[in-house]
Amino acid sequence: MQAETLTTEIIKKVKKTAFLYTDEWLGYKDVSKIYDHSIVKHGQGQYVNGNAHTNTIEGFWSLLKRGIVGIYHFTSKKYLQNYVDEFVFRYNTRNYIEFDRFNLLLSNIEFRTTYKNLVYGGTTC
Repeated sequence: MQAETLTTEIIKKVKKTAFLYTDEWLGYKDVSKIYDHSIVKHGQGQYVNGNAHTNTIEGFWSLLKRGIVGIYHFTSKKYLQNYVDEFVFRYNTRNYIEFDRFNLLLSNIEFRTTYKNLVYGGTTC
Protein backbone atom coordinates (compact mmCIF):
# COMPACT_ATOMS: atom_id res chain seq x y z
CA MET A 1 0.00 0.00 0.00
CA GLN A 2 1.25 3.44 -0.84
CA ALA A 3 1.39 6.30 1.67
CA GLU A 4 -1.14 8.38 -0.26
CA THR A 5 -3.68 5.55 -0.33
CA LEU A 6 -3.18 4.83 3.38
CA THR A 7 -3.49 8.49 4.38
CA THR A 8 -6.70 8.83 2.37
CA GLU A 9 -8.21 5.77 4.05
CA ILE A 10 -7.16 6.92 7.53
CA ILE A 11 -8.76 10.34 6.96
CA LYS A 12 -11.99 8.69 5.76
CA LYS A 13 -12.24 6.25 8.67
CA VAL A 14 -10.51 7.80 11.71
CA LYS A 15 -11.83 10.73 13.74
CA LYS A 16 -9.62 13.80 13.81
CA THR A 17 -9.51 13.58 17.63
CA ALA A 18 -7.97 10.08 17.57
CA PHE A 19 -4.48 9.28 18.80
CA LEU A 20 -2.48 7.22 16.32
CA TYR A 21 0.25 4.85 17.43
CA THR A 22 2.27 3.35 14.60
CA ASP A 23 5.66 1.98 13.75
CA GLU A 24 8.18 4.12 11.90
CA TRP A 25 7.11 3.29 8.35
CA LEU A 26 7.46 6.45 6.26
CA GLY A 27 3.97 5.97 4.84
CA TYR A 28 2.59 7.39 8.09
CA LYS A 29 4.47 10.71 7.88
CA ASP A 30 1.53 12.67 6.42
CA VAL A 31 -0.88 11.59 9.16
CA SER A 32 1.40 13.29 11.69
CA LYS A 33 0.32 16.60 10.19
CA ILE A 34 -3.35 15.80 10.87
CA TYR A 35 -3.45 13.60 13.98
CA ASP A 36 -1.80 13.32 17.36
CA HIS A 37 0.68 10.64 16.26
CA SER A 38 3.24 8.74 18.30
CA ILE A 39 5.79 6.44 16.72
CA VAL A 40 7.40 3.25 18.00
CA LYS A 41 10.74 2.63 16.30
CA HIS A 42 10.88 -1.14 15.88
CA GLY A 43 13.92 -0.83 13.63
CA GLN A 44 15.87 0.57 16.59
CA GLY A 45 14.63 -2.10 18.99
CA GLN A 46 11.97 0.18 20.53
CA TYR A 47 8.63 -1.46 21.27
CA VAL A 48 7.11 1.08 23.67
CA ASN A 49 7.30 4.87 23.51
CA GLY A 50 5.50 6.32 26.52
CA ASN A 51 1.89 5.19 26.09
CA ALA A 52 2.47 4.26 22.46
CA HIS A 53 2.89 0.64 21.41
CA THR A 54 1.62 -1.57 18.62
CA ASN A 55 1.39 -4.82 20.62
CA THR A 56 -2.41 -4.79 20.88
CA ILE A 57 -3.09 -4.35 17.17
CA GLU A 58 -0.35 -6.80 16.23
CA GLY A 59 -1.93 -9.35 18.59
CA PHE A 60 -5.35 -8.73 17.08
CA TRP A 61 -4.09 -9.21 13.50
CA SER A 62 -2.38 -12.40 14.59
CA LEU A 63 -5.68 -13.76 15.96
CA LEU A 64 -7.54 -12.69 12.83
CA LYS A 65 -5.04 -14.36 10.51
CA ARG A 66 -5.00 -17.55 12.57
CA GLY A 67 -8.82 -17.55 12.62
CA ILE A 68 -9.09 -17.19 8.87
CA VAL A 69 -6.56 -19.95 8.22
CA GLY A 70 -7.86 -22.25 10.97
CA ILE A 71 -11.62 -21.67 10.76
CA TYR A 72 -12.55 -20.34 7.33
CA HIS A 73 -9.50 -21.40 5.27
CA PHE A 74 -10.34 -18.79 2.63
CA THR A 75 -11.87 -15.33 2.40
CA SER A 76 -12.91 -13.28 -0.57
CA LYS A 77 -12.28 -9.57 -0.90
CA LYS A 78 -16.05 -9.07 -1.11
CA TYR A 79 -16.64 -10.43 2.41
CA LEU A 80 -13.32 -9.67 4.10
CA GLN A 81 -14.84 -6.80 6.12
CA ASN A 82 -17.45 -9.22 7.53
CA TYR A 83 -14.70 -11.54 8.75
CA VAL A 84 -12.81 -8.61 10.29
CA ASP A 85 -16.03 -7.41 11.97
CA GLU A 86 -16.60 -10.84 13.47
CA PHE A 87 -13.11 -10.96 14.95
CA VAL A 88 -13.41 -7.37 16.21
CA PHE A 89 -16.57 -8.44 18.06
CA ARG A 90 -14.81 -11.50 19.48
CA TYR A 91 -11.77 -9.47 20.53
CA ASN A 92 -13.71 -6.58 22.04
CA THR A 93 -15.92 -8.95 24.07
CA ARG A 94 -13.17 -11.39 25.09
CA ASN A 95 -13.57 -10.49 28.77
CA TYR A 96 -17.38 -10.70 28.77
CA ILE A 97 -19.19 -13.61 30.34
CA GLU A 98 -21.01 -15.67 27.73
CA PHE A 99 -24.43 -14.39 28.84
CA ASP A 100 -23.45 -10.75 28.24
CA ARG A 101 -21.71 -11.54 24.96
CA PHE A 102 -24.76 -13.43 23.69
CA ASN A 103 -27.13 -10.59 24.70
CA LEU A 104 -24.90 -8.06 22.92
CA LEU A 105 -24.92 -10.26 19.83
CA LEU A 106 -28.73 -10.49 19.92
CA SER A 107 -29.10 -6.73 20.40
CA ASN A 108 -27.20 -6.26 17.11
CA ILE A 109 -29.02 -8.94 15.12
CA GLU A 110 -30.24 -6.47 12.50
CA PHE A 111 -26.62 -6.27 11.24
CA ARG A 112 -26.30 -10.00 10.57
CA THR A 113 -25.54 -11.52 7.20
CA THR A 114 -28.43 -13.61 5.98
CA TYR A 115 -28.19 -16.53 3.59
CA LYS A 116 -30.43 -14.70 1.13
CA ASN A 117 -28.15 -11.65 1.05
CA LEU A 118 -25.05 -13.82 0.92
CA VAL A 119 -26.29 -15.75 -2.11
CA TYR A 120 -28.30 -13.10 -3.95
CA GLY A 121 -26.39 -9.92 -3.15
CA GLY A 122 -25.51 -7.54 -0.37
CA THR A 123 -23.64 -8.43 2.80
CA THR A 124 -26.12 -7.55 5.53
CA CYS A 125 -29.88 -7.25 5.99
